[in-house]
Amino acid sequence: MSSDLQKILIILHQEASTPGRVGYLLEQRGYSLDIRRPRFGDPLPTSMSEHAGAVIFGGPMSANDEEDYVTKEIDWISVPLRDETPFLGICLGAQMMCRQLGGQVELHPCGLVERGYYEIAPTDEGKVLFDWPEKVYQWHKEGFSLPSGAERLASSSYFSNQAMRYGKSAYAIQFHPEVTLQMMHQWTTVAADHLTVEGARKRGDHFRERSAYDPYVERWLNRFLDVWIGAGPAR
Repeated sequence: MSSDLQKILIILHQEASTPGRVGYLLEQRGYSLDIRRPRFGDPLPTSMSEHAGAVIFGGPMSANDEEDYVTKEIDWISVPLRDETPFLGICLGAQMMCRQLGGQVELHPCGLVERGYYEIAPTDEGKVLFDWPEKVYQWHKEGFSLPSGAERLASSSYFSNQAMRYGKSAYAIQFHPEVTLQMMHQWTTVAADHLTVEGARKRGDHFRERSAYDPYVERWLNRFLDVWIGAGPAR
């Protein structure tokens, strides 16, 4: 495999955002990270010929926003889908993938949010692919529908679509396996007011439950990345 194909395209939405544990585990597998922030003017490639995969991460904006960079990112997802290159959307990125496939992104009908740890229920298709953790870390108020042609892999009691696959290598997950302890401290501090909305867990519960559930989330993420992108590029 050429050195170009050892790159993973990483799309972030804030100046201080990082790919967290997903980035670290990809680097452990031998990939380099090509980090771009279209919101601040970074271009996106017209083909995936120089990348082994792409990940779009989350952010405080909505996939329904009309800003140019949001609509351009949604449109751009057609590139990895067309090239059949591994693609992963996390939270906002998952909702963008849903929009690209013709689905909808909407608030919970009762105004509930998921912020903290919540139980997740894999479908039969999801169980075939992975052993899922009992709970995963969430930080969102909108959910995505299941577009035509996509497979539901997991759900939760608040939002029926927590993970889906389209084709062989495009995945969307609503939860945040990338979140490190440092990121959790930052999110629950800077956006502490978001934890007052109905459905959100108390700040202390985020850290208490992390100690109980995060080892299983990390195990899941390692398995997921092996299925999604493989153990690493040829050297």
